[in-house]
Amino acid sequence: MKQNITPCLWLDGNAKEAAELYTSVFPGSAIKNISYFGKEGFETHKQEVGKVLTVNFTLHSQPFTILNGGPMYKLNPSVSLYVACEKVGDVDFLYNKLADGGMVMMPLDRYAWSERYAWISDRFGVSWQIALDVITSQKITPAFLFMGNHHPQSDKAIEFYTSVFPGSAIGSILRYAGGGSEQEGSVQHGHFSLSGNGFMIMGKSMQHVFDFTEAFSFQVFCDSQEEIDYFWERLCEGGSEQRCGWLKDRFGLSWQIIPSVLEELLSDPSRAGKVMEAFLKMKKFILADLYQ
Repeated sequence: MKQNITPCLWLDGNAKEAAELYTSVFPGSAIKNISYFGKEGFETHKQEVGKVLTVNFTLHSQPFTILNGGPMYKLNPSVSLYVACEKVGDVDFLYNKLADGGMVMMPLDRYAWSERYAWISDRFGVSWQIALDVITSQKITPAFLFMGNHHPQSDKAIEFYTSVFPGSAIGSILRYAGGGSEQEGSVQHGHFSLSGNGFMIMGKSMQHVFDFTEAFSFQVFCDSQEEIDYFWERLCEGGSEQRCGWLKDRFGLSWQIIPSVLEELLSDPSRAGKVMEAFLKMKKFILADLYQ
């Protein structure tokens, strides 16, 4: 069975604005649900009651979440979204829309790996790689940047993640040849899938000032306590537990292990307050405690 793994972007108050932009530029996209801050947990979140908390939406039928988490974490290029386009016009359209008000990291041009490619950071801080690519089947693919000290761990990361999620596979891996500044055989670019969800990894020994943060996390939705326990324990191996279902794995990447029923419970006015109060005290989610 395909495990639902959803990219989650952490913003500071402009989740709805960002979701509206993204769903306006990608065909087959829609905002599915918007949740709001309540009075429960105010001492923790300190957000005005009624302010947008999360926006759930789809881009090309792929699920995404944006969380208005506050100013604590900022997005950076350590995780980007790679967009495979079938036409040059599609590349140019997305570039013009997403680069507006943002920052260009690699200008729109022809490169060795694509006839038309650009890497930009949009006005909300989300990094996008936009490429003419008729081979990659998944329209939007999360890409991990393993730079500097992370670079030697690229192979271990791919092996670890594909061992955790059932139905996973390692795809093509491009490795550095000898004679350059990079260690021969180290990962330059790789594809892998986790329970049918496509991912990429890019590696280079060059040091960068940015690293993985909670600003870009991945939500794993679980149908049972057994599933919650499994993914929590496996992904925490060598990592660290955090609050409200969040954890950091051994490579510093953030995950949220979430009961599939949580949204339903929080949308029930008779239960929402108690549910919110209960899970704000948790690290790993305990399903039985949400129903008390």
